[in-house]
Amino acid sequence: MKKPRTAVASCRKQVSSQKGRKKRALSSSQTKSSTPDVLAGQVKQEETALQISVSPYHLFRDPAEVASFRKSLLCWYDQEKRDLPWRRKAEDEVDPDRRAYAVWVSEVMLQQTQVATVIDYYTRWMQKWPTLQDLANASLEEVNQLWAGLGYYSRGRRLQEGARKVVVELGGHMPRTAETLQRILPGVGRYTAGAIASIAFGKAAGVVDGNVIRVLCRVRAIGADPSSTMVSQQLWSLAQQLVDPARPGDFNQAAMELGATVCTPQRPLCSQCPVQSFCRAYQRVELKKLVASPSLPSPDVEECAPNTGQCLLCAPPTEPWDQTLGVANFPRKASRRPPREECSATCVLEQPGAPGGARILLVQRPNSGLLAGLWEFPSVIVEPSAQGQCHRQALLQELQAWAGPLPEAHLQHLGQVVHIFSHIKLTYQVYGLALDGQTPVTITPPGARWLTREDFHTAAVSTAMKKAPPLFCFPRCIPCI
Repeated sequence: MKKPRTAVASCRKQVSSQKGRKKRALSSSQTKSSTPDVLAGQVKQEETALQISVSPYHLFRDPAEVASFRKSLLCWYDQEKRDLPWRRKAEDEVDPDRRAYAVWVSEVMLQQTQVATVIDYYTRWMQKWPTLQDLANASLEEVNQLWAGLGYYSRGRRLQEGARKVVVELGGHMPRTAETLQRILPGVGRYTAGAIASIAFGKAAGVVDGNVIRVLCRVRAIGADPSSTMVSQQLWSLAQQLVDPARPGDFNQAAMELGATVCTPQRPLCSQCPVQSFCRAYQRVELKKLVASPSLPSPDVEECAPNTGQCLLCAPPTEPWDQTLGVANFPRKASRRPPREECSATCVLEQPGAPGGARILLVQRPNSGLLAGLWEFPSVIVEPSAQGQCHRQALLQELQAWAGPLPEAHLQHLGQVVHIFSHIKLTYQVYGLALDGQTPVTITPPGARWLTREDFHTAAVSTAMKKAPPLFCFPRCIPCI
């Protein structure tokens, strides 16, 4: 039975009042020893108020239902799981530290990256650095070089920082619990810590990633914004409640596997879902079908009354049910800001007559920020509305710092390349300049290097930079790639 609107309003008023009392308590002259107890009491009261505002319809209330859910999902996973190299590593590796390292690498690589892309990178990484000690002894240049093209380059840097921390400070032994993993290792958040703890060490720690969010939102018909703090807390609570204590690693992987292969964002395969009977979203679809057929008897299906504003996990009234989407009505699509637009003037500078063959100039980006530590063609950020002459002047000034005075007349505009990062749409205005008839540059300042075509292919260069060469064909340097 739903709580009346007045009850929900009262709950929200209670939370607001508690927050006010909390602020006054912090600014009062209470002794320091009593402050933690006061805060703990406030948090507990706020959590109680939050639970009142959530309908039991969105929760798992019966331990037998939880046990049945676990059994159904794990049986499906045992039969249908994909054969992936990191899973084989986790199953075959006897040493717990090496097993945890193998899981850690895979989980970091899989963030924001598709499985098919990660497989080759993961295989090469583990061949090159099979242990934490091997990675700790590697250089950042080597890490960036292997990571090139995988994106989100800070992930590789933090992996190496974490490996060095474990080797130097922890004697090569990985932390065993999700809490210590998250607290100690750089770049390891709540999800990655839970994945390592459950898969490598058998700890009953739930995980929530994009796939798990989709599964849980559909299974419990959670239509509120999953990125909000309140909904995120509920999803983590559900994940922790559901994780199988006997097989936590397999259960977490099964939930992620279900979201990746069956409970997909579009066109989910509900007929193949092992937990269809537990799925509130699927029940909602079937209910809507029955209601739309006057000849059928009234359905007797439990449902949380949607769009009334009374339940904090229901979709808001502004987002009515879309019959064409079915279960894909869940989860709610988060509103995203469009990436900001930037423009860069970039030059492919070549020395056709360099000793040992034609070479091109690459410079290294700063050690922090976008594409930190990677190599690129000399570039300078320009105003998107600026004209070509402004691009040329800014670029020639940048080039002079790396290669000395250059003939402006030889600078040719070759075209433009657009690359979209997670938050930036960057347009590269690509120029080319060949140092024909000039004395080859023999002295290069720190942070710059001249590379052959073969070196360019294997250097720590971002995908964005590799888009530039197809715009031109220097006959004595870089062919179209």
